[in-house]
Amino acid sequence: MSDIEKDIQAAGADKAPRVTPDDLKANIVGEHYFTAADGATAAHVLNGANDIPLPDVKPLELLTFCVLILRNGFTVTGESACASPENFNAEIGRKIARENAVQKVWPLMGYALKEKLFTAPPPRAVIADAARAIARLKKYPDLKD
Repeated sequence: MSDIEKDIQAAGADKAPRVTPDDLKANIVGEHYFTAADGATAAHVLNGANDIPLPDVKPLELLTFCVLILRNGFTVTGESACASPENFNAEIGRKIARENAVQKVWPLMGYALKEKLFTAPPPRAVIADAARAIARLKKYPDLKD
C-alpha cells in the first residue's frame, strides 16, 4: 500500500466511491513493451520494404513504449526516453514507461466513476427528503419563498 493510500485511509477520505489502486490494477488486462527501434524495424518489414535498407534505428533504441490494455479494450501508452546511450537500461525504461502509462489511467477511471455517480439514480434517503419537502410545500404553500 502506498503512503498516499495510507494517508487517504487514515484521514477517513475513503468513505464514498473512489478509484483505488486495486481498481486501477484490476482494470489493466494486458501490457506490451517495445522500443521505437522495434517499431521502426517491424514497420519496415510489414510494409514489405525488405529490399530497401533499414534507416539507422540506433537512436530509436533509447525510446521505450508501454501499451496498457484496459478491461474495456481501450489502450493507453506511456513512454520513457534516455538522453545518453550509456545510461540506457531496458528494464528501467520499461518501468518508467509503464508508470507514465498508469498515470494516464487514473483520470480516465476518475471520469468514468464521476459519470457513473452523475447518472446514477439518487439514493433513497434523498428521494425521501425530497418527498417530505414537496409534502410540506403542498401543506404550507407560503413556504415557497
